[in-house]
Amino acid sequence: MGPSAAVGGGADSSAHGVSLEITLQTGGRKKIQVNGVPRRPSVLAEHLRTVLFAPEEMLLVIGPPTLRRTAVDGLTAPHDPSYASNGTTYSRALQQRNSLLRSIREGEADRDQLRLWDEPFLASGGAIVAARLRLLELLAEPLATAHREIAPAEGRLTIGYASNAAPVPGEAPGDALARRLRETAEKEVWNGSTLVGPHRDDLIFLLDGRDLATFASRGQQRTAILALKLAELDLLTALDGRPPLLLLDDVFSELDPARRVHLVRRIAELPQALITTTDPDDIDPDLRRRARPWRVVPGGDEGAAVVEGGA
Repeated sequence: MGPSAAVGGGADSSAHGVSLEITLQTGGRKKIQVNGVPRRPSVLAEHLRTVLFAPEEMLLVIGPPTLRRTAVDGLTAPHDPSYASNGTTYSRALQQRNSLLRSIREGEADRDQLRLWDEPFLASGGAIVAARLRLLELLAEPLATAHREIAPAEGRLTIGYASNAAPVPGEAPGDALARRLRETAEKEVWNGSTLVGPHRDDLIFLLDGRDLATFASRGQQRTAILALKLAELDLLTALDGRPPLLLLDDVFSELDPARRVHLVRRIAELPQALITTTDPDDIDPDLRRRARPWRVVPGGDEGAAVVEGGA
């Protein structure tokens, strides 16, 4: 679905007695109703979990680290109840530390004042790194399996965690962060910012141990990202047995015929998936034969679009 499209439609989660209605209007406005009651978009995740692949995520392999940090945060949060609160604590401590470091550099504050924020910074930062590392351990086999299903002729796909506060053997993430904080103390004041911590860490996609960003074709990058999405789907399903809705936008472009065939086989085995495209011919013919088609057309109230079909 293109960026200017809008959709009106509903979803019935009868197993849980919840009816969802979502209207996406031209201009980006949304109307959300849960059991007929208007609600904020944030409540949707309580009733309908989704895993999304969209073209803009093609930068995940070769783009800036902030994209990969956002991705790993989204993957980790459902598996760690304290992850969101640790993230909030860490962000606040980081902001305060950076402000103090700039004041210390200008001679307007004392270095001892940093101690007030070092404790929550280290506690929450260490917990964030530990949770991310646990998530990558959980992700390793589903990721390799999903990649092998789409590209069986290629090597093993893994994700490495790159940190400038990496623990040495036997060292906990929080202790490693404390050690690196001491080692960079002078440079922090000179820069006026916190130089180590999970806000500067990165993920590296590796194919048989080689950094995918340094050699991968567009098709290989897309395959790696799709494998990550399918692995995420498996992990979320394992939480409570409820598979999320897989949303795939423009998924088949830049994939060679062999990869398309393997991906179609995997998608066809899923209990629920929604594939969007501006040209139905872009969708694999075998999948079109198995799928239920829907079409977004102009109409509805206030310039919204509506969904037709489904027969």
